[in-house]
Amino acid sequence: MKITRAAANARIGLLGNPSDGYYGKTISCVLRNYAAKVVVYEWPELEIILSRQDRCEFRQMEDLVDDVRINGLYGGLRLVKATIKVFAEYCWREQIRLPQQNFSLRYETDIPRQVGLGGSSAIITAAMRGLSEFYGVSIPREILPGLVLSVETEEIGIDAGLQDRVCQVYEGLVYMDFDREAMSRLGHGLYEPLDPGLLPPLYLAYRNDLSRISGIYHSDLKGRWNRGERAVHRAMEQFAELARRGRECLVQGDAEELARLMDRNFDIRSGLSRMDPKNVEMIEMARARGVCAKYAGSGGAVVGICESDETFRGLQEDFRTIGCTVIRPRVS
Repeated sequence: MKITRAAANARIGLLGNPSDGYYGKTISCVLRNYAAKVVVYEWPELEIILSRQDRCEFRQMEDLVDDVRINGLYGGLRLVKATIKVFAEYCWREQIRLPQQNFSLRYETDIPRQVGLGGSSAIITAAMRGLSEFYGVSIPREILPGLVLSVETEEIGIDAGLQDRVCQVYEGLVYMDFDREAMSRLGHGLYEPLDPGLLPPLYLAYRNDLSRISGIYHSDLKGRWNRGERAVHRAMEQFAELARRGRECLVQGDAEELARLMDRNFDIRSGLSRMDPKNVEMIEMARARGVCAKYAGSGGAVVGICESDETFRGLQEDFRTIGCTVIRPRVS
């Protein structure tokens, strides 16, 4: 029996986000502490095995409410179904003949949900990898992130950008330039893998009591961008410049300036709209310890530079008081 296994890690937005959906520039790295995993194996019928996130049986009403708060109304099933559809349509467009072989697909993920760590795109990326390997289909690396993005934006209707998908496809540490002309001419941005060893020691903190669908934030921002709001357009230009300068800092080993840029990234973002007080509390708590802090994604998790183990232990103690987990990210 043919069995295929694939995975995709969570990701951390280090600089430039959320300009990836607005012809900006970003720097991201994968978070190998957490991953979505997929198993695809031969089966008489095409079958998707429901994961724990897709359960429909609960002990009591409070359990259902908690499940919806954490996993949303649909869990991961719609992501997997939409991925299979997009994969099949890609093969048809490219005139790739798939063998007449059905499969059973199961997935699992330990990526913290709804805290901006790319959990949904990781499930899609893992499923796309698993299907590609199962059927022996090679999708160009620069094309795959766009396919993954289309699952969410076109099939499900979630506003999102390419950053997460590029990082999860390329893995490691990636500098991304979503130049308008390149996007129009090539159909994708300009992606530069960097040595993860260039990164200074990081910390990541995320809430255990917060569930937020990132599309809510991006929807408001996209509308303001489309209406030509000058503050939003100017902020996207600034985010892109921060990422460009951040790349220079990484190459030059300037962790001090990189920290200032990360702080500035959040400060610009906070000027765009009202921020969730729980998320702002995380930023303030980290900065009170003398480390930089910015959103790792759309909210619910913050990232920064923390070179001292003593300071890191202090962060863990501080964040524990507000129901947060603090880890050392593994990026390579």
